[in-house]
Amino acid sequence: MYKKHLGLALNLLSLGLFFPGILLTMFMLDMSMLVDLSGSSLSSALVNKELSIIDTIQELWQDDRILVASLIFMFTICIPLLKTMVMTVAYFTKNLIMERRLVKFVSNISKWSMADVFVVAVFLAILSTNHADTVNTQQLSIFGFKIVFEVSTQTFSAAGEGFYYFTAYCFLSMLGTQFASSYIQSKQCR
Repeated sequence: MYKKHLGLALNLLSLGLFFPGILLTMFMLDMSMLVDLSGSSLSSALVNKELSIIDTIQELWQDDRILVASLIFMFTICIPLLKTMVMTVAYFTKNLIMERRLVKFVSNISKWSMADVFVVAVFLAILSTNHADTVNTQQLSIFGFKIVFEVSTQTFSAAGEGFYYFTAYCFLSMLGTQFASSYIQSKQCR
């Protein structure tokens, strides 16, 4: 019986991590360009963003990348909320057959909810661009004068708080579902 209680507790705790995970900054990206022209410098910020999962979905939607925005919305928001809701209903259901069906349903959609882990992996891939520097040096000769100019870009990215909350949500949710499924399997054996 403790597995059933622990499963619910972990799923509810994961839900508490879910909301900060989708609302807080998932990653920060800063890209700047520096031009050095014979000792004089000019710098410009090309990109300076802090995005949460919700911000990312909104930005994709506004950029008419509706399919990608919809998939991220479905896999990182809809399925996790549905999964937690169904597991909570299963916990309070007195009918063992209904409880088994609900847990089986969650087990089936859990395969799809692995997409939220995929989204975290995509963000990790984005973060792998950390400190990527490029430098391009050119030399021009105009009327016998040599002008040297250097153009460099620097990219810095870092995980935000939302990344850690969302990752913790993913692991606790999977663990909670595993405990609930284990409880149901032990009831079937009796």
